[in-house]
Amino acid sequence: MIVRFMILLVLVLPAVASAAGYNLPDFTPLIEKSSPAVVKINTVTKVKQGGLNLPPSHQIPDIFRHLFEPREMPERNMHSMGSGFFISADGYLLTNNHVIEDADEIVVRLVDRREFKAMIIGSDPRSDLALLKVDEDDLPFLELESSEALKVGEWVVAIGSPFGLDFSASAGIVSAIGRSIPTEKNENYVPFIQTDVAINPGNSGGPLFNLEGKVVGVNSQIYTRSGGSIGLSFAIPSAVAINVVSQLKEKGRVDRGWLGVVIQEVDKNLADSFGLKKPQGALVAQMERGGPADKSGIRVGDIILKFGKSTIVTSGDLPHVVGSTPPDTKVPVVVMREGKKKTLRVVVGRLPGGADAPPALSSSQDSGLDRLGLAVETVDAALKDKWRLPGGVRVTRVDPQGAAADAGVAPGDVIAQLGFEQINTFEDYTRITAKLPSDSLLPIRFFRDGRPTFRTIRLQ
Repeated sequence: MIVRFMILLVLVLPAVASAAGYNLPDFTPLIEKSSPAVVKINTVTKVKQGGLNLPPSHQIPDIFRHLFEPREMPERNMHSMGSGFFISADGYLLTNNHVIEDADEIVVRLVDRREFKAMIIGSDPRSDLALLKVDEDDLPFLELESSEALKVGEWVVAIGSPFGLDFSASAGIVSAIGRSIPTEKNENYVPFIQTDVAINPGNSGGPLFNLEGKVVGVNSQIYTRSGGSIGLSFAIPSAVAINVVSQLKEKGRVDRGWLGVVIQEVDKNLADSFGLKKPQGALVAQMERGGPADKSGIRVGDIILKFGKSTIVTSGDLPHVVGSTPPDTKVPVVVMREGKKKTLRVVVGRLPGGADAPPALSSSQDSGLDRLGLAVETVDAALKDKWRLPGGVRVTRVDPQGAAADAGVAPGDVIAQLGFEQINTFEDYTRITAKLPSDSLLPIRFFRDGRPTFRTIRLQ
């Protein structure tokens, strides 16, 4: 037994010495400096408990029917948690959309045990990002890395609250960049960063750092068969986050570029048949008639090789670069057509639909709208009860060129305040709208899916 132990020491010691020679990074200063800006997010969602499955009323004897009359079912609170981090000293913070989705109450907790209630400024399901704000100043915050210089093999660090274990740190390397992971709706607008950092439930929305202490990504999801980390975690790049934050702050929604094409991967056989030396690009398999690609002269059967300055290596690259391009931008697009390269000028459209931007009506339907570019109606009692509203008016139509659309108002929103006056009835709205001054920046408060939001509106 003693001999074996001595042999084990001889074998282990060189390994320890060898590891020390690698000069591994010390993460202590980074974690100590960055942890104060990371928060744990606790949410409460009120849900009504399900009722009994009852037989049809005509099958219930009259003497017992009163026992089965509909009753208001009690609510219960569902609790959830995640992570996030401040991005400015005045209380703006970033997290995942799935962390706060449908939440009725959001509380953020700092490492020094302070707690604040947060309101939602805007959310973007397509990128799984949400911008929140707390009413506090002089808060610690983190800087989002604006460049795209991240490389495979680079060290990265995550801080979050996995399984509720507050402010845990883990480290690893970047395994890949530009990963395409389609959503349940088969949308693919995020070029994910893949790492082997230990990410688990509760880390969602937390920051991913480079060794300079800058945030290079927002941890979003993992691939797992057990529910825990197996070394496949994915983060939203900071470049995507910067764009989303800017748009959510400005207009409460995220507009994305759109081509109106259905694409597929180019394999070796297709590459040979189209005159390519190797598989590359995105093959246009179908187009929407009258869409941006159709109007620009792109044809079914074209292989898109380059979009602007970006080379399209795989078909998954195209949605990433198109989605990040502002609508109405004119972009040179290189395609392979009948064995020859051809350059086209494409005016990028606006991606329609999505929960982040409910569709507004076209200008041909805008007759009868008010000064704000809106048509509204009285809020019914059921919606008042559901959202706990004292009153307001519900938006039914929006002029996409109007002042309200610029403020981020969309069909289905309930306006509760204009200027500094509360709106409880349709008459209140009509009276206040008529006297609003022109060319003045005024606050407007509305509810979307029961969640209050403040914006500013300017009447021309």
